[in-house]
Parts: sequence; C-alpha cells; structure tokens
Amino acid sequence: MTTDDDARPTTELRDIPEADCDRALDLTYSVFHLTPGDRTRHRHAEMLRAGLRVGAYDGGQLAGVAGAHRRTLSVPGGQLPCAAVDFVSVLATHRRRGILTSMMDGLWRRCAADGRPLACLWPSESAIYGRYGFGAATELCRIEIDSTRPLALRTAPDSRPLRLIDPAGAPAVLAPHYDATLARRAGRFTRDESWWRCGALDLDGASMRAGQDGFGAAHVVVLGAPGRTPGGYAVYRTRGPGGSGPGTVRVGELEAESGPAAAALWSYLVSIDLTSTVEIQGRPADDPLLHLAADRDQVRVTGQEPDLWLRLLDVRAALTARSWAAPVDLVVDLRDTVLPANAGRFRLTAGPEGAMWEPADETPDLSLDVRELASCYLGGTPLRHFAHAGLATEHTPGAVRRLDAALQTEWLPFTGENH
Repeated sequence: MTTDDDARPTTELRDIPEADCDRALDLTYSVFHLTPGDRTRHRHAEMLRAGLRVGAYDGGQLAGVAGAHRRTLSVPGGQLPCAAVDFVSVLATHRRRGILTSMMDGLWRRCAADGRPLACLWPSESAIYGRYGFGAATELCRIEIDSTRPLALRTAPDSRPLRLIDPAGAPAVLAPHYDATLARRAGRFTRDESWWRCGALDLDGASMRAGQDGFGAAHVVVLGAPGRTPGGYAVYRTRGPGGSGPGTVRVGELEAESGPAAAALWSYLVSIDLTSTVEIQGRPADDPLLHLAADRDQVRVTGQEPDLWLRLLDVRAALTARSWAAPVDLVVDLRDTVLPANAGRFRLTAGPEGAMWEPADETPDLSLDVRELASCYLGGTPLRHFAHAGLATEHTPGAVRRLDAALQTEWLPFTGENH
C-alpha cells in the first residue's frame, strides 16, 4: 500500500486480472496519446494477457499499469529468460505519489518468482529508468544509401540466386537462419511464429504505423536455392516516388552469414527500380556494410543511439550464465539501491571455463553501480568509458582493463526490434 502525507487516497498494488486488461490498455493509450486500430488493440491485448501484469488501484480505479513480456534474450555464450517491460503508465492525476516505484518493485518480485534474472525495455523517457538500475546495453545506427547508382563494393557478392518469397510462408524459411545466428550477437530475442508474423513481418497490419507512412506491405528476399537454409535474407518495404517524397526502400531486417552474402543482399536492395534511397532504421554499430562500401559517401550513418536498456535482476545468475573471453579475478563493490540482494562486495572469478560470483571481505578492486554493470554485461560498452566519466572507480590499477578484456565479444550486441 502507498499513501501520501496530504491524505490522498490509498493506492493498492495487485496483479491485474484478465478482466481488467481492456481497462489497462485504455489507461496506457491515454497516457501515450495513442488511438490504435482494432487489429493493433487486439494484438496488444494478447501480449498483455500473456505477460506479467501489475496494477496500482485507487479504490476501484486502475491508476497505473506495468507489464512484462516473457522473452528469451541471447547473452554471450547462451540465452537467458528476460522480462521485456512494457505498458508502463500512470494516470496524470496520480503522478508523484511513488506509484511507478511501487509498481516496478512489484514487477521485480514477479520476475524473480517467474525465474527471470534479466529485464529490458525501450524507454520513451530514458532519464526515468536509470534510477531503477537500467543501463543502455545495445546501440543502433541509422544508415542511408544513395541508390541513384549501383552500390560500389569492395567484396564480390555471393553468387547464389536471390528470390522473393511469400511473406506468409516466410517464418518457416527464415527462422532456421535467424536461430543459427542468435549465438553470434548478444542482445537478440528468440522468436516463435507469432513474433515473426506480428513483429518482423507485421502480416496482420497491427503496427501502429501500418499504412500511415506511405510504405507498402513487407517484401522478403532470400539468398539461396529453395529447400536449403538461406545464406541470408532481407525484410523491406517500398514507397514509390510522389508527393510523400522520393522513391525509398526501407529495410526492417537483414541477416547474412558472411560478407559476400551481405554484399549480394545490399546490392539487390539498391537496385530496386523507381527508388533513389535505401533507409535502414537500425543496424549494429559494427555492421560489415560500413566496410563493404567502396564509397562511404554513398553509405552514410545518419544517427546512432541507445537501443535496448538492460537491468540485472539477479546479478549472480546473469554473470555465471554468460561466457568470458579472458580470465579475470576481481573483488567488486556493487551498488544497487533498488534490489539490495545484489548489493555488496563480491569476488568475480571468471574465464573460458565459467564464472563464480561470491560474497567477499577483501578490499575491492572496483566500485560501480548495477546500472553500469548492465551496460557492460552484453559486451557493448567498455567499462573504461564509465571509469573515464567517473561512474566506476578503479582501486587496483589495471582492474578495469582486465574486466573489459573478460567481457569482450567478437561482435557488438544488437537487438534490432523494439517490442
């Protein structure tokens, strides 16, 4: 229960029953100023009912909502259950009463009971979630290709055939390739057929922007002969030239097993008739495209920003589940003001054979907050960046360098989806 000093009504935190899911959606849409169509609302209702749900009730009125989808996230060397936080909203009449904090506390308890050592989100206001222990763990680049001329490449494209396939049957074709590449990059989610259909392909048109931006339905191009696991694929939409702007190809997703495979797919996308620009909404910061291009004036990075924000709910479970690139033995003084079970002094002993995270009494080699540890966890942000900013303290010379070497991954983490 939460109360305020000026005798405002008591707010009670409890699970949102399925009967209240429509009320919860109405509250969320009101807070975010959304007017979804029937298909979008139906999809959101399915997602909310399938996830963890916490509500703040003021008498019989639902005043706040917080939910989490049950997802599985790739981490270096494996996968972990993850709670993807969503639908977080508080009525304007109930702000500044501690409702958000109480809902997040309740959500963490439910995540622990559900066996989820990680939580993640895509914040609408990033300044809010740092205080709850979230750190930006993956980044994305926005890229634009001038397609008024063929793409100049430094690598010869893969010679296998390119073919367009029916998006309705695409999940069965694309999923084996996607699943096989999950281990390459941390920060990506496993997908069932529903996520393929409603997320990457939007086959039911439930996207909030479906039909509103001038782009048509999804096209899927695959590299490789029928009956074989593709060497790569791309999901894209097109908009012809006209009043809404130049002809544009908008790439939602591209996966390739090698540089030549990527070269073949990018060359195809640039060659589509009646278009002069290829827009890529999100690519990893180490995308091979940036090195494949012979003319970097033709391929421009137009923006770079944080993508997935991560929270370590169970630090020990998270650290012992991931792989380590180099041996490290350090005593870490970890701060966590939200989840005290994570806080304290611990010895991290890790290497290619595994890791241990145990309480320790020795003088610490490093001090940092769980927020910074979350940002480093997937291998995306070196700890030295936080040390340089005064957000991590090195007590033993070389401790930051050793932990960075142990956390390093061959590929930067990348998420590539936003729900």
